[in-house]
Amino acid sequence: MASDRTPLGATVEPAAEEDQGPPGTEVALPAEPEARRALMPAIEPERLVNDWGRSERVEGAIDRTLYEFFYRYWFRVEVEGIENVPDRGGALLVSNHAGALPPDAAMIAKALRDEHPASRRLYITVEHFFKGYPGFSMLLPKVGGVAAHPANVHRLLYDEGECVLVFPEGRKGTEKLFKDRYKLRRFGRGGFVRAAMRAEVPLVPIALVGAEEAMPVFAQVGLLRKLTGLIYFPVTPTFPWLGPLGILAYLPAKFKIRFLEPIDTVALGGREAADDRALVQTVAQEIRARIQENLHDMLAERRSVWFG
Repeated sequence: MASDRTPLGATVEPAAEEDQGPPGTEVALPAEPEARRALMPAIEPERLVNDWGRSERVEGAIDRTLYEFFYRYWFRVEVEGIENVPDRGGALLVSNHAGALPPDAAMIAKALRDEHPASRRLYITVEHFFKGYPGFSMLLPKVGGVAAHPANVHRLLYDEGECVLVFPEGRKGTEKLFKDRYKLRRFGRGGFVRAAMRAEVPLVPIALVGAEEAMPVFAQVGLLRKLTGLIYFPVTPTFPWLGPLGILAYLPAKFKIRFLEPIDTVALGGREAADDRALVQTVAQEIRARIQENLHDMLAERRSVWFG
């Protein structure tokens, strides 16, 4: 029946006046679901933007230019344990977060796309306050950003079987000063654990080293934050000294991304145990402790910030 549907881009001729019936007459729809499905618009294989606003054209252009340069030549990313991300089905990835304008999400997405055997696609949850920035708020959905809402995460994990990345530290991680680097902030109330349990997908912790030095934050200026209307006003090696573009001037720190062993949420009780607050908090703290422990190990093994 799909071949009989009308494509969204097709021009449909209006019905003749004698076929339309008198004004105000309602068109009777068939009662059978299969018959109604035939009246729906057809799926367009040539469509380049999906329901989340993700654009293959825009994302591909950025991937071949910015992402490729930073991943291969600037940060020289090394990846460990990427086989811990399943080849198919939903998975919730949980990572540490840092930097004035964090590059970690883009590098994790690039690693999954290029290094994973199944070339997994990644969706990244973003805070709602990004909607207030014209241009930037339009670009985020085109490269895989989705609003951090439980309904969005559940649909991506359970209904669509996608990989989703969350940063439980949130703004507390990006506002962190250089003196507190690699010291994880609280993981909130464990909402990400509850989301994974309800969708019955594995939780994959990630430990990432390098972002703290790529865009270190030496101070936060509250007065300038209020005057400029920014989320926060960081003082970095390049901002505000080099102007607005200074926020994009990353230092060439060596990145290492370690994907840790997944946690099976079905074994924890799945959706039936998702409302157990004590269990959710325990799992969230366990994930935080595992990431923190691996960060310490990776830092101990690192010989140099710039060469790994």
